[in-house]
This record gives sequence, C-alpha cells and structure tokens, in this order.
Amino acid sequence: MTFKVQDYYFKKAKKENYLARSVYKLEEIDKKFKILKKDNLVLDLGYYPGSWTQYTSKRVGVRGHVVAVDIQDINKSLSNLLNIQVFQKDVFEIRDIKDLNLATKVDVLLSDMAPNTTGIKSVDQARSLDLVVKIFEIMPTFLKKGGNTVVKIFEGPDAQTFLKSQKHLFQKMEYLRPKSTRSVSKEFFVIGIGLKA
Repeated sequence: MTFKVQDYYFKKAKKENYLARSVYKLEEIDKKFKILKKDNLVLDLGYYPGSWTQYTSKRVGVRGHVVAVDIQDINKSLSNLLNIQVFQKDVFEIRDIKDLNLATKVDVLLSDMAPNTTGIKSVDQARSLDLVVKIFEIMPTFLKKGGNTVVKIFEGPDAQTFLKSQKHLFQKMEYLRPKSTRSVSKEFFVIGIGLKA
C-alpha cells in the first residue's frame, strides 16, 4: 500500500510554514481536549523536525515556554521562536529538570516519538511500546500534578494492556487517531488529563 507524500496535509503544512504535516495531529488533539493553555510550560520530547514545537510556541504565547528535546541535531529553523529552548539530548538519560534549565516541573508533556520502524508489525509495536513505557517511567520527573500529556503509540494488544494499567495516574485518559494520520499508519495518541499526585 502506498500513499502520496505530497498529500493535502503536506501541502497545508508547507503553505502555513510548519515544518511537518504532523502539526495537524496535535492541533486536532488540542482543540478536542484543551491540552495547551496560555502561559504553559511545555516539554516536547522527540520534537524533530519541530512542527509540534512551532504550534505549541504559538499556543502558550510570549509568557509561556517550550523546551524541545531530541537526539538529532538541533533544527536551526526553530531559532526564530523566542519562547523556546532546544536541546540535543537523549531524553532517557536526563535525570533532573535542572538538566533542561527548568526550575519547576512542566504543565504539559508532549511526545510524538516513534521507534525506527522495520515494517514487521510485531517488532514495530514492541519497539513503540518500549518507548512509551520509558516515557511513563520518566513522566513524574517532569510533569507536575494536574498536568497533561500527549503520547504517540502504535496499535497492539500489549499497548492497550499497558495503557489500562496507567489509567489511574490521570483524572481522565482518552485515545485519538487524528484525521490527518495516514491510512497506512498504526499510530494513535494517548491523552492523559490531570496527573494525580
């Protein structure tokens, strides 16, 4: 099965000066669940190339702040955004918020991270779940009580089992496969609203 790379969302992103079509996934999630608010402090894990960071920067406004982290080289296209800070780091090696120049925990934690895919469904599902488990493990280090999260995960029976086991961490947990997701993709997003103590 193939898809047109230059599809509607690809062209829309180009026209609206976003770095990737994935921005429309976050936009839909945010409109539906009100994840981001003005003046929020946000951590964007695996931000590259940076469309989620661009969108979040606009949403939180000049008094808000976005910290974007990825193992890839820093995308200099983001340097014109004044309310962001970009780090080239492995997020799973960060032990303290001070390593990201943060004085407090964040209001929102975003992750559009995905593993390197093989095309073998079971392997890709397992790798995605492994990433998501690690994100949930480090979440208490970064996300404050009452905070929200959006995390990408690939469909699979083990994914559902794990997410059900984490439901108690949030006041509400929702799932969404955004309209802009490609038909061949097995991804969906878990949205955690109101982190409990």
